[in-house]
Amino acid sequence: MPEIVPFKGVLYNPELLKQAASLICPPYDVISGELQQQLYESSPFNAIRLELPLESDPYSAAALRLEEWLRDGELLQDSEPALYPYFQTFEDSEGRSHTRCGFFAAMRLYEFAEKKVLPHEKTLSGPKADRLNLFRKTRTNISSIFGLYADAGKKADRLMKAFAESHEPVVDALFQGVRNRMWRMTDPELLAELQESLLERTVYIADGHHRYDTGVNYRNERAAANPSHSGREPYNFILTYLANIYDEGLLIFPIHRLVHGLDGFSAADLRGRLEEFFTVTELPDRESLKAFLDGEPSSYAYGVVTSKMVLGIALKTDPKPLLDPARPEALQRLGLVLLHDLVLGRLLGISQEAMAKQTNLIYVKDDREAFAMVASGKVQAAFVVKPTTVAQVLAVSETGEVMPQKSTFFYPKVMTGTLFNPLD
Repeated sequence: MPEIVPFKGVLYNPELLKQAASLICPPYDVISGELQQQLYESSPFNAIRLELPLESDPYSAAALRLEEWLRDGELLQDSEPALYPYFQTFEDSEGRSHTRCGFFAAMRLYEFAEKKVLPHEKTLSGPKADRLNLFRKTRTNISSIFGLYADAGKKADRLMKAFAESHEPVVDALFQGVRNRMWRMTDPELLAELQESLLERTVYIADGHHRYDTGVNYRNERAAANPSHSGREPYNFILTYLANIYDEGLLIFPIHRLVHGLDGFSAADLRGRLEEFFTVTELPDRESLKAFLDGEPSSYAYGVVTSKMVLGIALKTDPKPLLDPARPEALQRLGLVLLHDLVLGRLLGISQEAMAKQTNLIYVKDDREAFAMVASGKVQAAFVVKPTTVAQVLAVSETGEVMPQKSTFFYPKVMTGTLFNPLD
């Protein structure tokens, strides 16, 4: 595994943490303008004011605010290094309860070529430039990345759960239906045991690719400007939440594709073209589509929703001739790859550039929203997809390739504001 170390986290003071639900926020990339305003109004100390400030110069505003909160005691840095177990309890769309268990650590930054940390999705330049400016001004990890490791024996999970059962959390906050609890673990023997249990394991980035890339770039900048650079400085590490892929609470939700702005789009023509490659089943509603996808074993099965119809489609031909043979087999087995190449690309004529820029595509996480947007006429068609599995994420990462943009949604998001990681 990449080097993971305890660190002296920065947390809100104990009095503020009594209202922790009004202090935390999601990571920047899932915050709408409306939610941003709501979070601002929830508390003058909500982490949104560091993560995504409203000011015209957000980076300077975040840095000044962070300095003020530390000076005035709203934020306090821990006196000794710790690892921070972090559990999120939530319900899925069927009302079943789950708890995802993991922990925060400072993880050494590596180039992807070193194969210690592996990505699984493409990144965009805009978000990386934004986060790099925030790193430069605040010299702090405001939000964490989310990494996965594989430990079938679950030793680290058992250690964390035993600790959580015998200690009160320092953070306990309910946000949008998700209970977020975090503990502070400082016992040197316990920390060493947890670290030892994770040796020789690769970390796969589940969420936060832009932040990780930014961390590497920021480290390189700081190292180049530091004549006495040793490799042990805090900027060589990044705040990381780590979870076991064998944790029962680790869920991946699908991200659906909505098509809009296509000249001459015809639902009837689309159906005719689909029938050349797919078995097409006409369905009455959303529930029947969900049942169709749940019962269809093929990875190459999708829902198609237009104003005229709801279809369940499953590939009826050999996928090999339809896919780029230069792609690794792990990528060829992904349903999203065939959807992008064949349906969105060949049948609808959406270019790779248009997909990357989201010129003709909108991504949504809730199939209810997909149906609603079709019904409202805001989009021409929705393609409802099955979730990517953890095994598929790992298989693609191991090849050194990346999945199509927006392939995975690990739910729930790791919240910002439970703690911060200073880089000086």
